Amino acid sequence: MGLYPLFADLAGREVLVVGGGEVAARKIAALLRAGAEVHLHTRSIDHPDIQAAVDAGRIACLHGEFDPAWLDAVWLVVAATDDHAFNAALAAEAGRRRRLVNVVDDAVLSTYQVPAVVDRSPLVVAISSAGAAPMLARRIRERLETLLDPAIGTLAGLFARHRERIREALPDLALRRRWFERILDGRLDPVAADPQALEAAFLGELDAAAARGDVRGSVSAIAAVEPDLLTLRALRALNEADLILVDPEVRPEALEPARRDASRVAAGSADEAARLAVMHAGDGARVVYLYAARAGGDGIDRVEAACANAGVAFRRIPGVPVKIP
Repeated sequence: MGLYPLFADLAGREVLVVGGGEVAARKIAALLRAGAEVHLHTRSIDHPDIQAAVDAGRIACLHGEFDPAWLDAVWLVVAATDDHAFNAALAAEAGRRRRLVNVVDDAVLSTYQVPAVVDRSPLVVAISSAGAAPMLARRIRERLETLLDPAIGTLAGLFARHRERIREALPDLALRRRWFERILDGRLDPVAADPQALEAAFLGELDAAAARGDVRGSVSAIAAVEPDLLTLRALRALNEADLILVDPEVRPEALEPARRDASRVAAGSADEAARLAVMHAGDGARVVYLYAARAGGDGIDRVEAACANAGVAFRRIPGVPVKIP
């Protein structure tokens, strides 16, 4: 491992940024979001976002010729100029003062790298190629953006806020791990619920698991679609499923994106799907019911009602129905 991965708490800490263009604006925006106190030195401000932050008093400007002594008052340094000689001299001065410096697009001069980031605060995923292939890091970030539900940060916040209560309610590590997995795998729907209702449901799931001493699974109903029309939420559910209940009218290609080692069981009717879903989810499985829409109704209400009666989490995942001839 060439670089030591590190997440820095910069809230209330001084960071020096040198440069006033587009690149500097991006770095400053990220630093301000992290709560850093940004000190800026530039010959000219060439980006409106930087000027707006200066006008609002969010950035402290350092005037005159660059003074190396400024480095003694900061934790980190960002060099975002296109003057290679100046950047090299700044990096050398920072090194002498044991200050970490990032010289944008120059891995050799830098003593720390700024990674590509997937932000699901408080969950943050950082990807770095150590400056060797920034485009590769960005491509991986783009893929992770599609894999990580935007609402996972909401759940992460609940895990953090109720950490001690979770440990007290579920002292057994294996049971606690299974509960975490089930919550993350769709037992709650952070997108649909308002914050208070979501927190109440979260604590309800915790209390129920503690009372039963086990963890129940969940049921997701997905309307069969062409594989390239599946929503990201549907793809996640199909890739997390332990069991897929398949309507007999669903075409085989609709199962192509599904997890390969998931069990697949034909469900001849909605009533049979309801029975099987409740039975397997009650044993802890993540169940997906893949159904074909019908003109007379798809019977999903019966599956949902059965899950509600059994205390099994159920969610419908919207899709574009395949037309049945």
